[in-house]
Amino acid sequence: MPNIVEKTSSQLAQRIRLERDARGWSQAELSERSSVSKATISKIEREEMSPTATLLVKLAGAFDLTLAGLLLRAEGEGQRLTRATQQPVWRDPETGYLRRQIFMRPDHPLELVQIELPAGRRVTLPASSYAQIRQIIWVQSGELIVLEGAERSVLSAGDCLSFGLPSEVTLSNEGSQPCTYLVLVSRK
Repeated sequence: MPNIVEKTSSQLAQRIRLERDARGWSQAELSERSSVSKATISKIEREEMSPTATLLVKLAGAFDLTLAGLLLRAEGEGQRLTRATQQPVWRDPETGYLRRQIFMRPDHPLELVQIELPAGRRVTLPASSYAQIRQIIWVQSGELIVLEGAERSVLSAGDCLSFGLPSEVTLSNEGSQPCTYLVLVSRK
């Protein structure tokens, strides 16, 4: 699996540059649309830094894509059957958050993602990342705290939460063990 993660990071840099070029945008224009600094975009495209989950969500949103859509484009188009060994895996260099794309196809409205959030870690995603999607989180193991705007939910294994209107969301694992959860995404 580590080869998939490393390969994806390089492919992400190329895909971000291709998405920006395909739209005729400068790095400054992408920066304005995504709220990611031009210097950071430049470093990502030159493969001098690995983007975090938060940065990727912001960049994907600027391209009117979900995070899964951007990752899928970086990996290449999906097939109807995705073997476990072929599911793209990406690790956030900042938090260690591990994301496995279980299912995603451009011609299908649903995506299924497995996340492992290490103990003591958190990821904050902007409201813009939820503008074009609806999603449900189903905790498989551990405990996950979801801060959705002013609402705080504590989820244990087996608990399921559907997201409301788009707002900033913080997912945190305050426990001593990793938390694994599934995310079901439906594109609007």
